[in-house]
Amino acid sequence: MIQTVSPKELADLVAAHQVDLVDVRNPDEWDTGYIDGSRLVPLPQLQADPDLVLSKARPIVFICAKGVRSLAAAKLADRFGYTNLYSLEGGTKEWSREGLPLVTPVVTDRRAAA
Repeated sequence: MIQTVSPKELADLVAAHQVDLVDVRNPDEWDTGYIDGSRLVPLPQLQADPDLVLSKARPIVFICAKGVRSLAAAKLADRFGYTNLYSLEGGTKEWSREGLPLVTPVVTDRRAAA
């Protein structure tokens, strides 16, 4: 069963339980800021082989920018037999609007290194 969680509910869930935070955005979006403790698994990578990147050991919360891709990711995981699935309602945009912090990675200019 897939449940949606609000940013506040997710903040409480993260504080109270061990959950796997899976951000399904693309790397450029990730570079603009992500929820602390999350890991990047772009949706195409998840779609290619969910069992390679997911674990059934903990509840999984899928995150994207607005909540659309995270819900698609949760539905995919559900079809593969995963349980305790959550989708962040409103994604990182709503998370930020609620005043919750995003981690902004230090990104070097990838073109300069080429």
